[in-house]
Amino acid sequence: MGLDAVKVFLKERAPQIEVIVTQEPTPTVVDAARVHNVEPGQIAKTLSLQVKEKVFLVVTAGDVRLDNKKLKDQFGGKVKMLDAESVMKFTGHPVGGVCPFGLATPLPVYCDKSLQKYDHVLPAAGAINSAVKITPQHMAQITNATWVKVTK
Repeated sequence: MGLDAVKVFLKERAPQIEVIVTQEPTPTVVDAARVHNVEPGQIAKTLSLQVKEKVFLVVTAGDVRLDNKKLKDQFGGKVKMLDAESVMKFTGHPVGGVCPFGLATPLPVYCDKSLQKYDHVLPAAGAINSAVKITPQHMAQITNATWVKVTK
């Protein structure tokens, strides 16, 4: 899965988007921002979350934090992060390479409005050394994401 699944997904839904593979790993926002020479906020981090039995992804700007009250109000319960094993099971991507593309399991995707202040963002692409450059609007469109405001 991972990188190969992302490439297949993008070929079908956004063939003009190129996957960027770096020599240096970029598993954190700080690493990715440095390697791609962008602001940390432009790194679109994808968080794997769960409320009761519902598993979903929230993509936020890299320099913001989730707001627990907003999450609870938006998703109807206490939100918890998935562990690394569950992340891999549901997404098919390793922690540090999670993105809303090429998922092993169809999951609802939510894009936080914190992404909208950027012309382009760089989410991972299924591996800890991969990313894509995409507009937040295009990312939301090709993943059928819903826009939410769940960050501080």
